[in-house]
This record gives sequence, structure tokens and C-alpha cells, in this order.
Amino acid sequence: MKKILGVLTLSAFALTAAGCGDDSTSATGDEGSNFPEKQIELIVPASAGGGTDATARALATAVEDNLGQSVGVVNKPGGSGSVGMTEGANAEADGYTVTMAFVELTMFKHLGLSPLTYDQFKPIGLINFDPAALTVPADAPYDTLEEFIAYAEENPGELNVGNAGTGSIWHIAAANLENAAEIELNHVPHEGAAPAVTALVGGHIDAVTVSPAEVKSQLDAGNLKTLAIMSDERSDLLPDVPTFNESGVEINTTGTWRGLTVPAETPDEVVATLEEAFMEAAQEEEFLEFMENNGLGIRMLDSQEFGDFMAENEEDYGQIIGDLGI
Repeated sequence: MKKILGVLTLSAFALTAAGCGDDSTSATGDEGSNFPEKQIELIVPASAGGGTDATARALATAVEDNLGQSVGVVNKPGGSGSVGMTEGANAEADGYTVTMAFVELTMFKHLGLSPLTYDQFKPIGLINFDPAALTVPADAPYDTLEEFIAYAEENPGELNVGNAGTGSIWHIAAANLENAAEIELNHVPHEGAAPAVTALVGGHIDAVTVSPAEVKSQLDAGNLKTLAIMSDERSDLLPDVPTFNESGVEINTTGTWRGLTVPAETPDEVVATLEEAFMEAAQEEEFLEFMENNGLGIRMLDSQEFGDFMAENEEDYGQIIGDLGI
């Protein structure tokens, strides 16, 4: 399988934005040269208050000066994100409806949750990535990933690992661990990552594979400890925690990500304008500080790279989900 996470890069926006000044009489040329002329709607396919919503609202504020127009955030939760993303894919392809997509977009068809796929969008750019973090109670009888695996080998099927629901990215993360380490775990679904962490603190399960941000407060309180991160690089939020690869377990980088998209028929010139504006906003100090203070990781890919990234995700998760038999 390919690595699920690409390399951090940013393109030179001058080339992609050059089409904005095209005097062509085609619809794409005219729309690109005048865009935007009114408020832009940013669809968030998740409930208010979560990481996706927080990222979207901070970015919407940061990008308004670049676009010269206001950006209104609209929450459209439901169906593991499929409700909001379907609405975004079917919106008028004029650039005035942007959708914040996340990793489940590349998993829907494999899970049978929705026919929606990433190629029903044009990518603007990737903004965020948060890896899975294997986290256990502070008093667990293992302090390293190696010790966790040894315990699992001696007690097959006895370690209960909580996730955010069957087929969720955090379920996939635990399955990746299971396959890479050749151990047997018992997967316990919950209605989201937060309930899974609560169950872990309460002693009802033995581990979770959720993002660092979702366990940070309990780590700080001394209730939990994180053994390893499923990423090529250590987490800025938990710099002392090794990666799986550092711990001797070769594993695909696995975690949640958030990026910006528009309907597939949106003119390229409009996409270029949005790409330049949003990616510049994502590098502003105030936005970066917000993300850091909230434990949310920054990972940026331009429109071309983000499209390639989603294609790789869909292929990789198709294989993983198939192996799980979900």
C-alpha cells in the first residue's frame, strides 16, 4: 500500500492564478476575472464545536481579507459527513459554495454509506492532518508500543480498543495496528472519539487510537499516556512520543485530515483564486496560533497535490476496509 500521507509542499500560486486575468468570452474566463463578487458559503459537514468546525471558522475569518468578501460557515452534519459533502458536491459550480471535506470522503463508497466520491469535487487545498495516537490508561502495564504488542501477543483478543464507530478512521487506525503488528484486538465502537476517550478514562476499555488533540487534556491531567503516533513525523502536540516506525512497527500514516473543495465543474480560474486566498490564509500567524492552541495539526498540500492525495487515500482505504470485511 502507498503511504497515506503526502509530503508537505506548497506550489507557486502565481502560475495557477495567471488564468484569473483571462479576457476570454468563455464562462470560465469571465467568472474567474470577476470572482468573488458576493459572500462565499463554507459548508462544514459536521456539528458545531468539533475540530472540523473550529478549523473552518478560524480559516473563514482569516481568508476574508484575501477574498474581499465575507465567508459564512454553515454546519450540515449527518451520515458521517456525507450529508454536507453531498450538498456541497451538488451546489452550483460557481465557487460561491466551498465544502470542507475530510477523510471519510475517500471511504464512503467502500463502506456502502454513500455513492459520493472525491472526484465529484475539485480540490482547493489540504489544510490539516491529525494522526492516530495509541493511548492507554496511565497505570496500564505497558509503557511502550513494544510492550503493548507483547501484551497483546500473550493475551490475544483481550485488549479492548475503542474507536469512533465501526468503519470510522479511528477504527481503521486500530485495524492498521492489528495488521502491522500481527496481533488480535477487540474493536469497541463508540458514538465518536470523545465517548471513547471517556470510556478509556473510566476503565471500560484498554486503549484508543484517536488524535492527539482528543486525548491531550487527559494526558495533561495524568489519566492517560500515549505510546506511539501513526505518522511519519512526531506530533508537535506530543513531541516526546515516538512514531510507530521509530518504535519498530512499519505502518501507513493514518489519521484524519481536512481540506477545501468545490463542485467538480467549477471553472479552473475560480479554483485558482480560492486556492491562493485560502492557502495564504492558512499560513497567517493568527490562524497558525489558533490551530496550535487547539492541538490541531497543520499540513498543507496545494490543489494538485490534494487531488492526488485523495486518490491515494481512496485506493488505500478500499484495501484496508476490504481486509476488515466491513
